[in-house]
Amino acid sequence: MSETLYIDGRWCAARSGKTREIRCPADNSVVGVVAEASADDTEAAIAAARHAFDAGEWSATPAAERGDLLLRVADQIDARRDEFVRAETLDTGKRPYESDIDMTDIANCFRYFGKLAAQDAGRVVDTGSPDADSRIVYEPVGVCGLITPWNYPLLQAAWKVAPALAAGNTFVLKPAELTPHTSILLLEVLDGLGLPAGVANLVLGAGADAGAPLSSHPDVDLVSFTGGLVTGRVIAR
Repeated sequence: MSETLYIDGRWCAARSGKTREIRCPADNSVVGVVAEASADDTEAAIAAARHAFDAGEWSATPAAERGDLLLRVADQIDARRDEFVRAETLDTGKRPYESDIDMTDIANCFRYFGKLAAQDAGRVVDTGSPDADSRIVYEPVGVCGLITPWNYPLLQAAWKVAPALAAGNTFVLKPAELTPHTSILLLEVLDGLGLPAGVANLVLGAGADAGAPLSSHPDVDLVSFTGGLVTGRVIAR
């Protein structure tokens, strides 16, 4: 399957037609073949996320409704647990027992932020005057570039995707090129739950190509990166 990029609400192949063979590190068996994105694909995903955010449909959705979607994501992970566990195990080479524990943590992450989104995040500040009210509220930052490492691939993605969606942001997720399959399953879940097109986007491939625009493109408002020191310094610059 090469149509494994998710951009602007649809699954697609890389514009270049390139693919990557994913192998299980435990025995070197072939797990699957996925699209290998280039900077062009990532820039298209950023444009989709920018348009979706500026259109305001997701950010204007009541916070409780955004939280409800995250709770349903958690339910879907539980319902498809065996599928998620198998994908995580094959990509990382870890034992199914460990992957199963991870799925519990991942579902709980989506439930935590799903419940948090429904709470009033505003804070009333005493102005010292009975004639003036002051309240601090939080607004979504915009387009988020989310870059995750190969270890604990879906848990690392959940820690980024769940709060981004809860706060009303849009995002482009770029998982490690060696462990893409649980991120693909997560985007399948979000697509099936009716998330508006462009809110969630997925690009797969090497960081130097697929990931680079996420830290340099002017339409990306926030970058969340977990990974190596060298790459982290490049992104910070």
